[in-house]
Amino acid sequence: MHSAVLLIEFGSIILGLGLLGRFAARFRLSPIPLYLLAGLAFGEGGLLPLGASEEFVSIGAEIGVILLLLMLGLEYTAGDLVTNLKAHYPSGLVDGALNALPGAAAALLLGWGPVAAVVLAGVTWISSSGVIAKVLGDLGRVGNRETPVILSVLVLEDLAMAVYLPIVTALVAGAGLLAGSLTLAIALGAAGLVLFVAVRYGRLISRFVSSDDPEKLLLVVLGLTILVAGVAQQLQVSAAVGAFLVGIALSGEVAEGAHTLLSPLRDLFAAVFFVFFGLHTDPASIPPVLLPALALALVTAATKIATGYWAARRAGISPKGRWRTGGALVARGEFSIVIAGLAVSAGIEPSLGPLATAYVLILVILGPLTARYTEPLATRLTARRESPTTESGSRVAEASVGRDGA
Repeated sequence: MHSAVLLIEFGSIILGLGLLGRFAARFRLSPIPLYLLAGLAFGEGGLLPLGASEEFVSIGAEIGVILLLLMLGLEYTAGDLVTNLKAHYPSGLVDGALNALPGAAAALLLGWGPVAAVVLAGVTWISSSGVIAKVLGDLGRVGNRETPVILSVLVLEDLAMAVYLPIVTALVAGAGLLAGSLTLAIALGAAGLVLFVAVRYGRLISRFVSSDDPEKLLLVVLGLTILVAGVAQQLQVSAAVGAFLVGIALSGEVAEGAHTLLSPLRDLFAAVFFVFFGLHTDPASIPPVLLPALALALVTAATKIATGYWAARRAGISPKGRWRTGGALVARGEFSIVIAGLAVSAGIEPSLGPLATAYVLILVILGPLTARYTEPLATRLTARRESPTTESGSRVAEASVGRDGA
C-alpha cells in the first residue's frame, strides 16, 4: 500500500513538473520559479502536503545537485579553466566583492550571525548558468562579442564554488577552526590534483571512460560521479565539488557524449531538487521576509549589471555590449538554492530558506527582463542626457555664427 502511494505521489510530481516546464517554454520563461512554487504548494504548510514520497524526493534532490555540478564541469576543460583564470581573474574579484558583500551585510543587519552571513553572501554572489545560457540562446546572442565575457565570469564563479562550498559545508556543520581548515585544505588539494591530472592525463582518463555503447558510457560516467561525490562527502568535502571535478577531468568526445546522455537526467533530478527545496519552505514564512528579499534583489541586480559593464569594458566591448553583459548576469537560480539548501539542512537560520526562495523567485523572473531591456533603456537614458547638451551647444554655435555674420 505504501509503495502504491509513493508511486502515485512521485508520478504526480514528475507529471506536474513536465506540464509546468511546457508552460514555461511556451512563454519563454525559466521553469525554476514554477518548480519552486510547486514545492511550496505541496510542502510544509502548503495546499496538499506530501508524505510517502518525501524520502525518495530527498534522494532525487541530492542526485540533482550532483548532476548540476557534473554538467557544469563537462562544459570546460582544465586548460580552459586555467586560461580563463589567468585572463579574467580581476573580473572575478570585482564580481565577488560587489555581489557577495550585500548578502553578507543583509544577514548581519537582520541579526542572523556570521555563518548565515557567509551563506547569504554566496546566495547573492553566484549567477544562474542555466538560466543565463537559456536566455542567451532565446535572444540569439550566443555569437555576440560580449558572450565570451559573460561565460568567463560564470566560469570564475564555478571555480570559486570549488573553494566556497567546502568552507560553507564546514561552517554549517559547526566544525572548529582546525577542522574547517583541514576540510578546505583537502578540497583545495583535491581540486589541484584533479586539475593537474586532467591537464597531464586527461586523454588517458577519457580513453578509459570512453565507450561506443551509450548505455555503458552513461553507466560508467554516472557511477564514477556518484562514487566520487560520496567519497568527497565522506571526507567532509561537498559532494557537489566532487562531481564538478569529475566533469573537469573528462574531455573531448567523452565529455560531449556524456553531456548528451546526461542532460535529460540532469533536467529531471534538478527539477526534483527545486521542488524539494520548496517542500521544506513554509509558504507562511515568506511574507515576513518578502521586503528584505525584494530590497536585496534590487541591490544585487544593480551590482551584477555594474559587474558585467566593468568586465566588458575591460575586454574592450562597446557600450551597448557592456550593458547587455551586465543585464545578462542578473539571474540567480540553481547555485543560490544549493547554497541555501546547505544551511537549511543544518538548521542555521529558519528565515534564510524563505528569504533565499523569495530572492531567487524575484531574480529568476527579473533576469530575463534585464537581459532583454537593460541595453535599450540605458541607451535611451544616455541619449536623453546627451541631447540637452547637444542642443545647448548647437544654440551657442548658432549665436556665434550670427555674431560673426553681423
